[in-house]
Amino acid sequence: MKKGWKTKTLGEVLEKTETVNPLQSPNAEFDYIDVSSVSNTTFEIEETQRLKGKDAPSRARKLVRTNDVIFATIRPTLQRIAVVPEHLDKQVCSTGYFVLRPRQGIDHRFVFYSLFTENFIGQMESLQKGASYPAVTDGDVRAQEIPVPPLVEQQRIVGLLDEAFEGIASAKANAEKNLQNARALFESHLQSVFTQRGPGWVEKSLEELGTITSSKRIFKSEYVESGVPFYRTKEIKQLANGRDITTELFISEARYKEIKTGFGVPKEGDILLTAIGTIGEIWVVEGDNDFYFKDGNVLWLKEFTSINPGFLKYVLVSFVESLNKMAHGSAYSALPIQRLNAHRIFLPSKAEQEDIVATLDTLSEETQNLARLYERKLAALEALKKSLLHQAFYGEL
Repeated sequence: MKKGWKTKTLGEVLEKTETVNPLQSPNAEFDYIDVSSVSNTTFEIEETQRLKGKDAPSRARKLVRTNDVIFATIRPTLQRIAVVPEHLDKQVCSTGYFVLRPRQGIDHRFVFYSLFTENFIGQMESLQKGASYPAVTDGDVRAQEIPVPPLVEQQRIVGLLDEAFEGIASAKANAEKNLQNARALFESHLQSVFTQRGPGWVEKSLEELGTITSSKRIFKSEYVESGVPFYRTKEIKQLANGRDITTELFISEARYKEIKTGFGVPKEGDILLTAIGTIGEIWVVEGDNDFYFKDGNVLWLKEFTSINPGFLKYVLVSFVESLNKMAHGSAYSALPIQRLNAHRIFLPSKAEQEDIVATLDTLSEETQNLARLYERKLAALEALKKSLLHQAFYGEL
């Protein structure tokens, strides 16, 4: 630590804050900052509720002032952190926040940045308790130590971080926009293929073209430590996005052979489609690898002999939003086979299908390459932020 710097707990550098009870002034209006008001992307209070005291929720109890820093203690690793702007002076926030009001001699933005350091977030992660709503206490936050340089040094560091983070935010926004544009370009071309179809395209229902079914049910008692890989929605999603997977579940080779003989298993060119929860992840089975998959969660499209598998995949991709609208269920969305069977598509000749698939494959690969490039750029910008924060709070900036 640099000379002149001290280590203090947050409790030592903060003033005591106030609590209020809006119910005592039933007709007085106030702006309420609930836990969802703070964006963990912009780190600003983006939306508040204008309430009367009589309508105040029980959590509306903490008074905030200009330049207070608020930190959500519910799910603390989500980093819902913001500085209270002047127009929200003397308004009310939820008890789901810890309010940090720096003492004289402590720059409020220095405290703000300290809450993004790996050390602080790591401590919050280790201290949080609760399965459904993991949270830390106000006392947990107060007990965290931060390095405290003289005020002039704090202000110098804040100036550097403000400038650097503004540049990083601009670069991230540009990268994200470019990523969206790349995906939109592919989506636009995909939709044009199926809306501007040429002469000779024949309209058919999916039921007329092949069979849509699911797997033979496998019970948990049939899982074994090693054997034939057994895929769930998670693995199908990873395969659909070209990612490597680590198989976690298996069924015995004997059980697999029994199913293969009596019921059948997916083969090259068949399509698996996630149909519960995450709907519309599509994987064209490649090669002749042995595997099986979870019934109900994944639909199996087979025996579509008049359709190029790649063409059928792109047809499904083109109406993925419709797939989600077809889904129903109160606890979770599920895509019924009957609705998918009834869906009608237009089909060109096999030769034209192959040409369309070749064009879309090329464009898809280019889009994926651009996406990976922008994702790496975004990851590098996040790494730069962490590096700058580390340097700032270790006296290296």
